[in-house]
Amino acid sequence: MFRRAFWFTAGAAAGVWATTKVNRQLKKLTPESLAAQAADKAVEAGHRLKDFALDVKAGMTQREDELNDALGLHQDPDRPDNVTALPGPRRLRAIEYHQNDKNTHRPDRSAVTSNRNEDH
Repeated sequence: MFRRAFWFTAGAAAGVWATTKVNRQLKKLTPESLAAQAADKAVEAGHRLKDFALDVKAGMTQREDELNDALGLHQDPDRPDNVTALPGPRRLRAIEYHQNDKNTHRPDRSAVTSNRNEDH
């Protein structure tokens, strides 16, 4: 009698356990659950991408600092951290007008510099 009661209880417990497992798996396959899983995976992938982009940016900044040191380009304290100080552009001398010739207002030919940009 005890043997039958034991196996009946064991069978009922196994049936409840199997039914619970099957119901959990079926709930995971509902459209709402699949959409939530996909959204969680997308958020996780977005975090990984963000971390990767931050790592790449940090590596780029480090390499840029190394190259700036190697080239002698130093950081200007008046500029933001992400802008390096480059050598200034060459400035064109202003055309000086001849002070003595007040009638013609023509520039002094010796002070005129050739501007290659005007040729284009």
